[in-house]
Amino acid sequence: MKEPPRIEFPCDYPIKVIGVSSLEFRTAVIAIVKSFDPGLTDQKIAFRPSAGGNYESIKVSLVATGADQLASLFEQLKAVPGLKMVL
Repeated sequence: MKEPPRIEFPCDYPIKVIGVSSLEFRTAVIAIVKSFDPGLTDQKIAFRPSAGGNYESIKVSLVATGADQLASLFEQLKAVPGLKMVL
């Protein structure tokens, strides 16, 4: 059986966070991601509302430095109120 491809760090790593459409949700997600990538710029963040406007997805491309960093990031994002999914 073939091993999955390994990620070479550091690298640009895209994530998508989906949750309730609110300023609090958006602010919390961006603050957490910026704590892991202080150099994150607005150009690497995209917002997309759902068709009904109740939810939004936040796409971010951050600089990942290692698997431990990503695991910690995902754990912190999972604790955000209103979160539905992290991809």
